[in-house]
Amino acid sequence: MISLTAVIVEDSRLARNELKELLKAHKEIELLGEAANVDEGLKLINDTKPDLLFLDINMPEKNGFDLLELLDDVPITIFTTAFDEYAIKSFEYNAFDYLLKPINQKRFTSSIEKVFETYNSNKPSESKSEDSFSVDKQIFIKDGEKCWLVKIQDIFMFEIVGNYTRVFFEDNKPMIYKSLGQIEEKLPGDVFFRANRQQLINITHVKKVVSWFNGKLKIEMNSGDEIEISRRQSYLFKEQLSL
Repeated sequence: MISLTAVIVEDSRLARNELKELLKAHKEIELLGEAANVDEGLKLINDTKPDLLFLDINMPEKNGFDLLELLDDVPITIFTTAFDEYAIKSFEYNAFDYLLKPINQKRFTSSIEKVFETYNSNKPSESKSEDSFSVDKQIFIKDGEKCWLVKIQDIFMFEIVGNYTRVFFEDNKPMIYKSLGQIEEKLPGDVFFRANRQQLINITHVKKVVSWFNGKLKIEMNSGDEIEISRRQSYLFKEQLSL
């Protein structure tokens, strides 16, 4: 019985064939297609919405990280690489796993088992539309030389900084070249709330709410950040949380 769908994005035909052969032993995974470069891979992923992505890191013109940056919703990603330095670097990007070429069958099976453990313990929400993020989805964020794969639920705030938006999660505050409006359209409205013109907060990360001046509210996040909610939005926030 097929439980997961997958795609391969890899510039080497031999490496793609190797992965396809290894996948034959895993009937629970349906291979939806393969691509030889980032542009083909982007179209394939957007068209098929796979659960799992086998992604080569080092490809000509655009690399695997470039592809992840183009995706609104990143599948479970297993990097494939022939270079140790790339494999090590991938851990800095919170990759799910990586496979060194040539790929060992036992190592491949171990990675697939890890995929199913993770997927079954955290199945994606089925109630959201295809155009929306659910909190268990992950996005790829790149700021300079640093990159992260971050679950939506772990982001506690978005903030406008000029033409950019700063993303807050853990102790990280990278900036992305997207407007807050573009981001807000994709986020689940029952979890993220527009506190004011500059900031969008994840209400599951709210620690304390106190009354403020002129009918406003002030929010203290679990991170210690304090956010002032505009008077109009304070009314909506009380209504949403039945305060």
